[in-house]
Amino acid sequence: MKTVGTWIFGVLLLIGLGLSVWIILPAPIFSLLPFSVGAPEISPGLTIFNAVLLILSWLRFGIRSVRRSRLAIVTLCISSLALGLSAQPLIQFAPTQQQAQSAIESNLGRDYLTKIAPESLAKMRSQPLIIADLWRGITSDPVRIDRQIPFANPDGVPLALNIYRPLKVGKYPAIVSIYGGAWQRGSPDSDENFNRYIAAQGYVVWAISYRHAPTYRFPTQNADVRSALTYIQNHAAENETDLDRVAAIGRSAGSQLAMLAAYQNPPFPIRAVVDYYGPVNLTTGYENVPTPDPIESRATLRTFLGGTPQQFPELYRQASPINAVKPALPASLLIYGGKDRIVEAKYGKYLATQLRSQGNRAIFIEIPWADHAFDAVFPGISNQLALYYTERFLAWALAL
Repeated sequence: MKTVGTWIFGVLLLIGLGLSVWIILPAPIFSLLPFSVGAPEISPGLTIFNAVLLILSWLRFGIRSVRRSRLAIVTLCISSLALGLSAQPLIQFAPTQQQAQSAIESNLGRDYLTKIAPESLAKMRSQPLIIADLWRGITSDPVRIDRQIPFANPDGVPLALNIYRPLKVGKYPAIVSIYGGAWQRGSPDSDENFNRYIAAQGYVVWAISYRHAPTYRFPTQNADVRSALTYIQNHAAENETDLDRVAAIGRSAGSQLAMLAAYQNPPFPIRAVVDYYGPVNLTTGYENVPTPDPIESRATLRTFLGGTPQQFPELYRQASPINAVKPALPASLLIYGGKDRIVEAKYGKYLATQLRSQGNRAIFIEIPWADHAFDAVFPGISNQLALYYTERFLAWALAL
Protein backbone atom coordinates (compact mmCIF):
# COMPACT_ATOMS: atom_id res chain seq x y z
CA MET A 1 0.00 0.00 0.00
CA LYS A 2 2.87 2.32 0.80
CA THR A 3 4.33 1.70 -2.66
CA VAL A 4 0.97 2.44 -4.29
CA GLY A 5 0.70 5.66 -2.31
CA THR A 6 4.19 6.67 -3.39
CA TRP A 7 3.31 6.08 -7.04
CA ILE A 8 0.09 8.09 -6.76
CA PHE A 9 1.93 10.94 -5.07
CA GLY A 10 4.58 10.85 -7.77
CA VAL A 11 1.98 10.99 -10.51
CA LEU A 12 0.34 14.01 -8.84
CA LEU A 13 3.71 15.74 -8.65
CA LEU A 14 4.35 15.15 -12.35
CA ILE A 15 0.85 16.36 -13.27
CA GLY A 16 1.44 19.56 -11.30
CA LEU A 17 4.81 20.13 -12.93
CA GLY A 18 3.61 19.04 -16.38
CA LEU A 19 0.78 21.58 -16.37
CA SER A 20 2.85 24.32 -14.76
CA VAL A 21 5.59 24.30 -17.38
CA TRP A 22 3.00 25.39 -19.94
CA ILE A 23 2.74 28.67 -18.09
CA ILE A 24 6.11 29.67 -19.52
CA LEU A 25 6.37 27.45 -22.61
CA PRO A 26 4.62 28.47 -25.85
CA ALA A 27 3.04 25.63 -27.81
CA PRO A 28 5.34 24.28 -30.56
CA ILE A 29 2.41 22.76 -32.51
CA PHE A 30 -1.28 23.55 -32.80
CA SER A 31 -2.47 20.42 -30.98
CA LEU A 32 -0.64 21.55 -27.83
CA LEU A 33 -2.04 25.09 -27.92
CA PRO A 34 -4.85 24.32 -25.41
CA PHE A 35 -2.20 23.56 -22.76
CA SER A 36 -0.26 26.74 -23.49
CA VAL A 37 -3.44 28.83 -23.48
CA GLY A 38 -5.18 27.17 -20.57
CA ALA A 39 -2.42 26.62 -18.00
CA PRO A 40 -1.79 30.33 -17.26
CA GLU A 41 -5.53 30.95 -16.98
CA ILE A 42 -5.98 28.37 -14.23
CA SER A 43 -2.66 29.20 -12.57
CA PRO A 44 -4.17 30.24 -9.20
CA GLY A 45 -5.71 26.79 -8.93
CA LEU A 46 -2.45 25.18 -10.00
CA THR A 47 -0.63 27.25 -7.39
CA ILE A 48 -2.88 25.93 -4.65
CA PHE A 49 -2.49 22.36 -5.96
CA ASN A 50 1.29 22.60 -6.05
CA ALA A 51 1.47 24.30 -2.65
CA VAL A 52 -0.51 21.46 -1.11
CA LEU A 53 1.84 18.92 -2.72
CA LEU A 54 4.87 20.79 -1.39
CA ILE A 55 3.44 20.80 2.14
CA LEU A 56 2.60 17.11 1.85
CA SER A 57 6.13 16.42 0.66
CA TRP A 58 7.58 17.96 3.80
CA LEU A 59 5.09 16.12 5.98
CA ARG A 60 5.71 12.87 4.14
CA PHE A 61 9.46 12.82 4.51
CA GLY A 62 10.22 15.07 7.45
CA ILE A 63 13.33 17.20 7.84
CA ARG A 64 15.60 14.30 8.78
CA SER A 65 14.57 12.24 5.74
CA VAL A 66 15.13 15.20 3.45
CA ARG A 67 18.74 15.35 4.58
CA ARG A 68 19.32 11.63 3.93
CA SER A 69 16.93 10.64 1.15
CA ARG A 70 17.59 11.31 -2.51
CA LEU A 71 13.89 10.64 -3.23
CA ALA A 72 12.89 13.29 -0.72
CA ILE A 73 15.22 15.83 -2.30
CA VAL A 74 13.90 15.08 -5.81
CA THR A 75 10.29 15.26 -4.62
CA LEU A 76 10.81 18.60 -2.92
CA CYS A 77 12.65 19.99 -5.93
CA ILE A 78 9.84 18.96 -8.28
CA SER A 79 7.09 20.35 -6.06
CA SER A 80 9.02 23.59 -5.45
CA LEU A 81 9.68 24.08 -9.17
CA ALA A 82 6.03 23.43 -10.01
CA LEU A 83 4.93 25.91 -7.34
CA GLY A 84 7.34 28.57 -8.60
CA LEU A 85 6.16 28.19 -12.19
CA SER A 86 2.45 28.17 -11.36
CA ALA A 87 2.77 31.29 -9.20
CA GLN A 88 4.30 33.41 -11.98
CA PRO A 89 1.04 34.97 -13.27
CA LEU A 90 -0.03 35.89 -9.74
CA ILE A 91 3.40 37.36 -9.02
CA GLN A 92 3.23 39.42 -12.23
CA PHE A 93 -0.42 40.39 -11.89
CA ALA A 94 -0.07 43.53 -9.75
CA PRO A 95 2.64 45.21 -11.87
CA THR A 96 0.79 44.24 -15.07
CA GLN A 97 -2.43 45.73 -13.75
CA GLN A 98 -0.57 48.89 -12.72
CA GLN A 99 0.85 49.22 -16.23
CA ALA A 100 -2.60 48.73 -17.73
CA GLN A 101 -4.05 51.36 -15.40
CA SER A 102 -1.28 53.77 -16.33
CA ALA A 103 -1.83 53.13 -20.05
CA ILE A 104 -5.54 53.81 -19.89
CA GLU A 105 -5.18 56.90 -17.70
CA SER A 106 -2.43 58.41 -19.85
CA ASN A 107 -4.66 58.09 -22.92
CA LEU A 108 -8.12 58.78 -21.53
CA GLY A 109 -7.24 60.96 -18.55
CA ARG A 110 -7.18 60.17 -14.84
CA ASP A 111 -10.78 61.30 -14.56
CA TYR A 112 -12.08 59.11 -17.39
CA LEU A 113 -14.41 57.21 -15.06
CA THR A 114 -16.28 60.43 -14.27
CA LYS A 115 -17.59 60.40 -17.85
CA ILE A 116 -19.28 57.03 -17.28
CA ALA A 117 -22.79 56.98 -15.84
CA PRO A 118 -22.84 55.73 -12.21
CA GLU A 119 -25.44 53.08 -13.08
CA SER A 120 -23.08 51.70 -15.73
CA LEU A 121 -20.12 51.68 -13.37
CA ALA A 122 -22.17 49.82 -10.78
CA LYS A 123 -22.66 46.89 -13.20
CA MET A 124 -18.96 46.49 -13.96
CA ARG A 125 -16.53 44.14 -12.34
CA SER A 126 -15.32 45.55 -9.05
CA GLN A 127 -11.75 44.23 -9.31
CA PRO A 128 -9.35 43.24 -12.12
CA LEU A 129 -9.09 39.79 -10.52
CA ILE A 130 -11.66 37.99 -8.41
CA ILE A 131 -10.18 34.62 -7.46
CA ALA A 132 -13.55 33.07 -6.66
CA ASP A 133 -14.71 33.67 -10.23
CA LEU A 134 -12.11 31.19 -11.46
CA TRP A 135 -14.28 28.47 -9.95
CA ARG A 136 -17.80 29.88 -10.00
CA GLY A 137 -17.44 31.58 -13.40
CA ILE A 138 -18.30 35.11 -14.49
CA THR A 139 -22.04 35.50 -14.31
CA SER A 140 -24.30 38.08 -15.90
CA ASP A 141 -27.98 38.91 -16.09
CA PRO A 142 -30.16 37.15 -18.68
CA VAL A 143 -30.37 38.76 -22.12
CA ARG A 144 -32.53 38.48 -25.23
CA ILE A 145 -30.89 36.60 -28.09
CA ASP A 146 -32.01 36.45 -31.72
CA ARG A 147 -29.96 33.97 -33.71
CA GLN A 148 -29.21 33.32 -37.36
CA ILE A 149 -30.70 36.50 -38.78
CA PRO A 150 -29.81 36.59 -42.51
CA PHE A 151 -28.14 39.81 -43.62
CA ALA A 152 -26.65 38.96 -47.04
CA ASN A 153 -26.46 36.19 -49.64
CA PRO A 154 -23.35 36.89 -51.77
CA ASP A 155 -22.73 34.28 -54.48
CA GLY A 156 -25.54 32.24 -52.99
CA VAL A 157 -23.74 31.90 -49.64
CA PRO A 158 -26.11 32.83 -46.79
CA LEU A 159 -24.58 35.05 -44.13
CA ALA A 160 -26.27 35.49 -40.77
CA LEU A 161 -25.75 37.33 -37.50
CA ASN A 162 -26.84 37.07 -33.88
CA ILE A 163 -28.22 39.95 -31.82
CA TYR A 164 -27.81 40.08 -28.04
CA ARG A 165 -29.88 42.67 -26.15
CA PRO A 166 -30.64 43.56 -22.54
CA LEU A 167 -33.95 42.24 -21.23
CA LYS A 168 -35.39 45.71 -20.86
CA VAL A 169 -36.57 47.27 -24.13
CA GLY A 170 -34.80 50.55 -24.84
CA LYS A 171 -32.22 52.26 -27.03
CA TYR A 172 -28.64 51.18 -26.41
CA PRO A 173 -25.09 51.71 -27.63
CA ALA A 174 -23.92 48.85 -29.82
CA ILE A 175 -20.96 46.51 -30.18
CA VAL A 176 -20.14 44.82 -33.49
CA SER A 177 -18.44 41.54 -32.58
CA ILE A 178 -16.28 39.74 -35.16
CA TYR A 179 -14.98 36.25 -34.41
CA GLY A 180 -11.51 34.93 -35.18
CA GLY A 181 -10.38 31.56 -36.49
CA ALA A 182 -7.57 32.25 -38.97
CA TRP A 183 -10.22 33.55 -41.43
CA GLN A 184 -11.12 29.87 -41.97
CA ARG A 185 -13.60 28.98 -39.24
CA GLY A 186 -16.00 30.38 -36.66
CA SER A 187 -19.59 31.59 -36.47
CA PRO A 188 -21.72 34.27 -34.81
CA ASP A 189 -22.09 31.84 -31.89
CA SER A 190 -18.38 32.23 -31.15
CA ASP A 191 -17.48 34.39 -28.15
CA GLU A 192 -20.92 33.71 -26.68
CA ASN A 193 -19.82 34.32 -23.09
CA PHE A 194 -18.51 37.78 -23.85
CA ASN A 195 -21.47 38.71 -26.04
CA ARG A 196 -23.93 37.73 -23.32
CA TYR A 197 -21.92 39.48 -20.63
CA ILE A 198 -21.53 42.79 -22.44
CA ALA A 199 -25.16 42.82 -23.61
CA ALA A 200 -26.23 42.49 -19.99
CA GLN A 201 -24.12 45.59 -19.26
CA GLY A 202 -26.42 47.64 -21.48
CA TYR A 203 -25.34 47.12 -25.10
CA VAL A 204 -26.81 45.66 -28.24
CA VAL A 205 -24.25 43.18 -29.55
CA TRP A 206 -24.29 42.37 -33.25
CA ALA A 207 -22.24 39.19 -33.74
CA ILE A 208 -21.66 39.02 -37.48
CA SER A 209 -20.24 36.45 -39.90
CA TYR A 210 -18.21 36.40 -43.11
CA ARG A 211 -17.16 33.95 -45.80
CA HIS A 212 -14.13 31.81 -45.03
CA ALA A 213 -10.83 31.01 -46.71
CA PRO A 214 -9.63 29.11 -48.67
CA THR A 215 -12.84 29.08 -50.71
CA TYR A 216 -13.11 32.85 -50.35
CA ARG A 217 -10.02 35.01 -50.05
CA PHE A 218 -9.39 38.60 -49.07
CA PRO A 219 -10.94 41.12 -49.69
CA THR A 220 -14.13 39.01 -49.62
CA GLN A 221 -14.18 39.13 -45.82
CA ASN A 222 -13.91 42.91 -45.88
CA ALA A 223 -16.90 43.12 -48.21
CA ASP A 224 -18.93 40.84 -45.95
CA VAL A 225 -18.19 42.94 -42.88
CA ARG A 226 -19.31 46.06 -44.74
CA SER A 227 -22.50 44.25 -45.78
CA ALA A 228 -23.15 43.47 -42.13
CA LEU A 229 -22.54 47.11 -41.16
CA THR A 230 -24.96 48.26 -43.85
CA TYR A 231 -27.56 45.84 -42.52
CA ILE A 232 -27.03 47.19 -39.00
CA GLN A 233 -27.42 50.73 -40.32
CA ASN A 234 -30.72 49.85 -42.00
CA HIS A 235 -32.13 47.87 -39.08
CA ALA A 236 -30.75 49.80 -36.10
CA ALA A 237 -34.03 51.40 -34.99
CA GLU A 238 -36.03 48.17 -34.87
CA ASN A 239 -33.23 46.54 -32.88
CA GLU A 240 -32.87 49.28 -30.26
CA THR A 241 -29.46 50.38 -31.52
CA ASP A 242 -28.07 53.89 -31.16
CA LEU A 243 -26.05 54.34 -34.35
CA ASP A 244 -24.25 57.32 -32.87
CA ARG A 245 -22.65 55.05 -30.27
CA VAL A 246 -21.12 51.99 -31.91
CA ALA A 247 -17.85 50.17 -31.23
CA ALA A 248 -16.26 47.16 -32.91
CA ILE A 249 -14.46 44.31 -31.20
CA GLY A 250 -12.56 41.44 -32.78
CA ARG A 251 -10.32 38.60 -31.81
CA SER A 252 -7.31 37.50 -33.85
CA ALA A 253 -8.45 37.40 -37.50
CA GLY A 254 -11.65 39.12 -36.39
CA SER A 255 -9.59 41.99 -34.99
CA GLN A 256 -7.90 42.48 -38.33
CA LEU A 257 -11.33 42.78 -39.96
CA ALA A 258 -12.67 45.01 -37.18
CA MET A 259 -9.76 47.43 -37.47
CA LEU A 260 -10.01 47.64 -41.25
CA ALA A 261 -13.76 48.26 -40.99
CA ALA A 262 -13.39 50.98 -38.36
CA TYR A 263 -10.36 52.69 -39.91
CA GLN A 264 -11.57 52.73 -43.54
CA ASN A 265 -14.68 54.91 -43.79
CA PRO A 266 -17.43 52.59 -42.48
CA PRO A 267 -21.08 53.18 -43.50
CA PHE A 268 -21.64 54.93 -40.17
CA PRO A 269 -19.15 56.22 -37.57
CA ILE A 270 -17.53 53.62 -35.34
CA ARG A 271 -16.40 55.38 -32.18
CA ALA A 272 -14.06 52.76 -30.75
CA VAL A 273 -12.21 49.55 -31.58
CA VAL A 274 -11.15 46.76 -29.24
CA ASP A 275 -8.42 44.57 -30.71
CA TYR A 276 -7.65 41.31 -28.95
CA TYR A 277 -4.36 39.91 -30.35
CA GLY A 278 -5.11 40.89 -33.96
CA PRO A 279 -2.68 40.73 -36.92
CA VAL A 280 -1.35 44.19 -37.73
CA ASN A 281 1.17 43.90 -40.55
CA LEU A 282 0.60 40.80 -42.65
CA THR A 283 3.68 41.35 -44.82
CA THR A 284 5.99 41.52 -41.82
CA GLY A 285 4.10 38.64 -40.23
CA TYR A 286 4.87 36.52 -43.29
CA GLU A 287 8.52 37.52 -43.51
CA ASN A 288 9.24 37.15 -39.78
CA VAL A 289 7.40 34.12 -38.48
CA PRO A 290 7.43 33.53 -34.70
CA THR A 291 9.39 30.76 -33.02
CA PRO A 292 7.73 28.41 -32.41
CA ASP A 293 5.04 28.78 -35.06
CA PRO A 294 2.09 26.62 -33.95
CA ILE A 295 -0.34 27.55 -36.74
CA GLU A 296 2.19 27.66 -39.61
CA SER A 297 1.74 31.38 -40.16
CA ARG A 298 2.91 31.50 -43.75
CA ALA A 299 0.54 28.75 -44.84
CA THR A 300 -2.31 30.51 -43.02
CA LEU A 301 -1.58 33.81 -44.76
CA ARG A 302 -1.25 32.15 -48.16
CA THR A 303 -4.63 30.53 -47.60
CA PHE A 304 -6.17 33.88 -46.71
CA LEU A 305 -4.53 35.99 -49.43
CA GLY A 306 -3.89 33.44 -52.17
CA GLY A 307 -0.11 33.58 -52.18
CA THR A 308 3.00 35.26 -50.82
CA PRO A 309 3.75 38.97 -50.31
CA GLN A 310 6.01 38.78 -53.37
CA GLN A 311 3.10 37.54 -55.48
CA PHE A 312 0.43 39.86 -54.04
CA PRO A 313 2.14 42.84 -52.38
CA GLU A 314 -0.87 45.11 -52.80
CA LEU A 315 -3.26 42.61 -51.22
CA TYR A 316 -0.96 42.22 -48.23
CA ARG A 317 -0.75 45.99 -47.93
CA GLN A 318 -4.53 46.41 -48.09
CA ALA A 319 -5.09 43.63 -45.54
CA SER A 320 -2.72 45.17 -42.97
CA PRO A 321 -4.39 47.54 -40.47
CA ILE A 322 -1.08 49.33 -39.94
CA ASN A 323 -1.45 50.76 -43.45
CA ALA A 324 -4.88 52.21 -42.62
CA VAL A 325 -3.51 54.43 -39.86
CA LYS A 326 -4.29 58.12 -40.32
CA PRO A 327 -5.47 61.02 -38.15
CA ALA A 328 -8.95 61.16 -36.61
CA LEU A 329 -9.45 57.41 -36.17
CA PRO A 330 -11.62 55.90 -33.43
CA ALA A 331 -10.07 55.30 -30.03
CA SER A 332 -8.42 51.86 -29.91
CA LEU A 333 -7.80 49.41 -27.09
CA LEU A 334 -5.18 46.81 -28.05
CA ILE A 335 -4.71 43.77 -25.79
CA TYR A 336 -2.03 41.17 -26.51
CA GLY A 337 -0.44 38.22 -24.73
CA GLY A 338 3.27 38.31 -24.03
CA LYS A 339 3.57 34.55 -24.64
CA ASP A 340 1.64 34.65 -27.93
CA ARG A 341 3.49 32.99 -30.81
CA ILE A 342 0.64 33.38 -33.31
CA VAL A 343 0.44 37.19 -33.20
CA GLU A 344 3.31 38.55 -31.16
CA ALA A 345 2.65 41.43 -28.77
CA LYS A 346 5.30 43.61 -30.41
CA TYR A 347 2.96 44.15 -33.37
CA GLY A 348 0.19 45.50 -31.18
CA LYS A 349 2.65 47.79 -29.45
CA TYR A 350 3.91 49.09 -32.79
CA LEU A 351 0.35 49.74 -33.98
CA ALA A 352 -0.39 51.70 -30.82
CA THR A 353 2.72 53.81 -31.40
CA GLN A 354 1.72 54.51 -34.99
CA LEU A 355 -1.83 55.41 -34.02
CA ARG A 356 -0.63 57.84 -31.37
CA SER A 357 1.88 59.37 -33.79
CA GLN A 358 -1.10 60.44 -35.92
CA GLY A 359 -2.88 62.00 -32.95
CA ASN A 360 -5.19 59.09 -32.17
CA ARG A 361 -5.99 57.58 -28.79
CA ALA A 362 -4.49 54.10 -28.52
CA ILE A 363 -4.17 52.03 -25.36
CA PHE A 364 -1.81 49.06 -25.47
CA ILE A 365 -2.01 46.40 -22.75
CA GLU A 366 0.34 43.43 -22.73
CA ILE A 367 -0.41 40.50 -20.43
CA PRO A 368 3.01 38.83 -20.02
CA TRP A 369 1.88 35.28 -19.23
CA ALA A 370 -1.05 35.16 -21.69
CA ASP A 371 -1.12 33.22 -24.93
CA HIS A 372 -3.21 33.68 -28.06
CA ALA A 373 -6.96 33.26 -27.43
CA PHE A 374 -6.49 33.63 -23.68
CA ASP A 375 -10.11 34.79 -23.37
CA ALA A 376 -11.33 31.36 -24.48
CA VAL A 377 -11.03 30.60 -20.75
CA PHE A 378 -13.62 33.24 -19.91
CA PRO A 379 -13.16 33.33 -16.12
CA GLY A 380 -9.38 32.94 -16.49
CA ILE A 381 -6.90 35.33 -14.90
CA SER A 382 -6.00 37.06 -18.21
CA ASN A 383 -9.56 37.55 -19.38
CA GLN A 384 -10.61 38.96 -16.03
CA LEU A 385 -7.96 41.65 -16.42
CA ALA A 386 -8.85 42.26 -20.08
CA LEU A 387 -12.58 42.38 -19.34
CA TYR A 388 -12.09 44.84 -16.50
CA TYR A 389 -10.51 47.39 -18.83
CA THR A 390 -12.53 46.52 -21.92
CA GLU A 391 -15.86 47.31 -20.28
CA ARG A 392 -14.53 50.58 -18.87
CA PHE A 393 -13.02 51.58 -22.20
CA LEU A 394 -16.27 50.84 -24.05
CA ALA A 395 -18.36 52.74 -21.51
CA TRP A 396 -16.03 55.74 -21.79
CA ALA A 397 -15.94 55.64 -25.61
CA LEU A 398 -19.72 55.28 -26.01
CA ALA A 399 -20.78 57.66 -23.23
CA LEU A 400 -23.48 60.16 -24.11
